[in-house]
Amino acid sequence: MTNSTSKSNKKSTPKVNPLQCLASSIISGGLATLAYLLMKSIAETFARKPIISDNVFVVNMSTAVRTLVVGVIAFAACMCAMVTIGLIALAIQTIIQGFSNKEMPPNES
Repeated sequence: MTNSTSKSNKKSTPKVNPLQCLASSIISGGLATLAYLLMKSIAETFARKPIISDNVFVVNMSTAVRTLVVGVIAFAACMCAMVTIGLIALAIQTIIQGFSNKEMPPNES
């Protein structure tokens, strides 16, 4: 087999625009807010409706499922919030690099 040249190993990365980062962070922040409001609503609904059963297994499983539902939605809200923070940081980084006229270092994978 022939060895590949270094030119074929380089991937062309698209330029990152701060405006695109900020627009994407607004969308992600909106999703985080919606997920948080959904989680809050579900948790309040679960709190208003107690589990009525004489069977201990049913009570334990219902509690576990309720906890899992609220936890998954909380995880989604946190992930969207982290993406929002990361996109805002990327926008700030690209603005600073635009002023200093430095290119971002290549991503070596």
